[in-house]
Amino acid sequence: MDHGLLRGSAVVTVLILSEEYDPSVDRVVLALDDWDVPVVRVDLAWFPQHLSVDAEFDGTGWNGGLRAPERYVTFVDLRAVWYRRPTPFTFPGNLTGQRRAHAEREARFGLGGVLASIPAAWMNHPHRDAEAVYKPRQLALASRCGLRVPRTLVTNEPDAVRRFAEATEHGIVTKMLGSNVLVEGGHRYVAHTQGIREADLTDLDGVELTAHLFQEWVPKAHEVRVVAVGYELFAVAIHTDDPEAHVDWRANYDVLRYAAIDVPDFVAAAIREFLTASGLAFSALDFVVRPDGRWVFLESNPGGQYGWLHAVWGTAISDAIAAYLAHGGVQR
Repeated sequence: MDHGLLRGSAVVTVLILSEEYDPSVDRVVLALDDWDVPVVRVDLAWFPQHLSVDAEFDGTGWNGGLRAPERYVTFVDLRAVWYRRPTPFTFPGNLTGQRRAHAEREARFGLGGVLASIPAAWMNHPHRDAEAVYKPRQLALASRCGLRVPRTLVTNEPDAVRRFAEATEHGIVTKMLGSNVLVEGGHRYVAHTQGIREADLTDLDGVELTAHLFQEWVPKAHEVRVVAVGYELFAVAIHTDDPEAHVDWRANYDVLRYAAIDVPDFVAAAIREFLTASGLAFSALDFVVRPDGRWVFLESNPGGQYGWLHAVWGTAISDAIAAYLAHGGVQR
């Protein structure tokens, strides 16, 4: 892609909805500025105290825009929106209980509804983001698109866990269905993927309280993180000799080794089909590569982090995101 074609011309207005401090977003903003692409960055947490909306529907579309100190963007000028992990709305401290819940609900349906209806190129549209985080849906869709997926159980029945474990060849693991971070009493707890031992199956107290995800253990040579930007794929092999990181590499970044790799053609084609079916322009996908070389899909994170891969790919991922937004979603 010849990014230099963008210099000197306001090709597109880009709106970035992100948390205020995100180094990955900073790199994309710098690239867009370098290409003279108009860009406005706001955090939804500023609404309603430091961000306001003025939107009027004229029968064909929404007029007006968003206003923050020293920033203004009109809806009719928008050609691309990057929905990059914005933080929740923040309301005045004197708004409590049901009033706060009501204000949050109205902001979500009001401001959120206007934004969601903007006919821009989204990365990713918030509704597609919301659908894409459901792991059971991911696995079913990935399988239909031609990717190998592990046998998986979602249950709150202890006997079902024991039945599932007995039927697997290499044992099972458990992982979170949603966020793996819990903040309680001022402490932050992180739940990584955990292996289930034979002794654990005798005491499954607590499983009945909610839904849990259990998955067959897939023998692994190494793992792979694939960052997809439109149709471009950036893959990094993740190697470790650490037993804990071998189960879940997020448990210890200090013992990981990275290497840029190519994605096999048939896997790349299946990934692109998966992204199209999901309506995603960006996602971070995780795979296990078995000792026999077969790739097995684990999950897809539509808001996944990729900044830690800068040492491998340099600015290539940020440049690809900036180019996608600058061209209004059209890859050149």
